[in-house]
Amino acid sequence: MRESTSPRMTTFLSALRLWLALLACGLAVLLGSVLIGGGDSTISASWQALVSPAETPMHAIVWELRIPRAVAAYGVGGLLAISGCLMQILVRNPLADPYTLGLSGGAAVGALGAMLAGAGALATALGAASGALLACIAVFVLAHRDLLARARAAQREDSTDLILIGVMLASGLGAIVSMMLVLAPDKNLRGMLFWMMGDLSGVANWLLPVVTLLACVLLVAPLGRQLNLLMRGEESASALGVRPNAVKSAIFAIASLATAVAVTTAGTVGFVGLVVPHALRRIVGNDQRVLLPACAICGGIVVVVADTISRIVADPIQLPVGAVMAIIGVPTFMFLLVRRR
Repeated sequence: MRESTSPRMTTFLSALRLWLALLACGLAVLLGSVLIGGGDSTISASWQALVSPAETPMHAIVWELRIPRAVAAYGVGGLLAISGCLMQILVRNPLADPYTLGLSGGAAVGALGAMLAGAGALATALGAASGALLACIAVFVLAHRDLLARARAAQREDSTDLILIGVMLASGLGAIVSMMLVLAPDKNLRGMLFWMMGDLSGVANWLLPVVTLLACVLLVAPLGRQLNLLMRGEESASALGVRPNAVKSAIFAIASLATAVAVTTAGTVGFVGLVVPHALRRIVGNDQRVLLPACAICGGIVVVVADTISRIVADPIQLPVGAVMAIIGVPTFMFLLVRRR
């Protein structure tokens, strides 16, 4: 009995060591993001403001601007990475990411519509969340046979309809966004463009993405074994006691929630859900019990690094974090594809 449980315990301890090492890296990156600033800001001055209770201008910058922004960036990156990993399992397509199914397009339409109406930050966030939710419902309803019908899913193992519907919906919503930008008055255009390219400079609720990320990890952790079996095929998974319809519905719900919160917080930040899962599969393997928590941690690290670069590279001008992430993500993904071959 002891010999049969030893390999499982060894695997868990190895995964735990990996997660703790990644968390340590994440904390180091968060601390670096808080301490590093542009202009006359030095690391020593930032550290003094971080540890000292004295009410100074640097203290306000560190505690009221940098820390909320860095924490929000970490939550957004983790949500996008774990959502991308789940989407790739759901549609069994390596090109799937949180934006493939049109969720970002729906959020963009909702947020830009609120901006055109002159709404504030809270209403803009609610508009983005509502748009993402409506897009999620539209994709789910239109592709419900792929998600819920065992007979059809068995015939179409790649869930082609689901990803095609998402791509077409994203294209239509992208056209609506383009018309909104053309019709937008000049006073609103800059803010709308920054939101479209990803912006963390004015985060309203910086704890929401982190709390949502923790909730998503806790929800998917018990599904790790079932996700591993589902990747082998639904018939094999069913024979081993997995309920594919319920698992796929749970995947879709969790990934949609994660994407909606991420897009509501930071706008459109691409490539995280595509690059991070691919890179980690080459390092930690394809065991979802290990991969999903690692994605949640490393996704946050990647976006924090990109956001720090966006703050300091052209100081005092702040670049959109989505644009910086794309510059990092494109060559990284191309490198992964070349090494894969």
